[in-house]
Amino acid sequence: MTSESLQPTGAPARRTIVAAVGAAGLAVALTACGSDDGSSDSSSNTQTGASASGGDTSSSASSGSGGTAFAKTSDIPEGGGKIFKDQGVVVTQPTAGTYKAFSSKCTHQGCAVAGIANGVIVCPCHKSEFSVADGSVKKGPATKALPAEQITVSGDSITLA
Repeated sequence: MTSESLQPTGAPARRTIVAAVGAAGLAVALTACGSDDGSSDSSSNTQTGASASGGDTSSSASSGSGGTAFAKTSDIPEGGGKIFKDQGVVVTQPTAGTYKAFSSKCTHQGCAVAGIANGVIVCPCHKSEFSVADGSVKKGPATKALPAEQITVSGDSITLA
């Protein structure tokens, strides 16, 4: 009787196959939870009030690629806002002449927010709602506010700072 290996030499080990299947499943799950950036429209405009212009207000916070104006103050309705998908921001005008900007990525699972109505920014994935005034959570499942983005308002132009 000879001492031969019980495992065929050309086949991968069972542990390798299970790990590969698990990694593929994780990749599919993470892709399904990502945001949809493939829209042909670069911005989404919704409103809850009359359009107003004027005023210089900057919001505080994180990142940006300043320089080029991407919006006009007249594009942002008072009490509402506009989503700029290409820039990844939501610009709001909670009160006349006051402009705020927030990330357009929901803090719950990273979906892109899709609308602004009745003073809230709405995520379509699980219906989280965020305040147009400060980005705070008004309705879950999200538990963290939308991160503020820094903008500069000069005349009627809005730029990322």
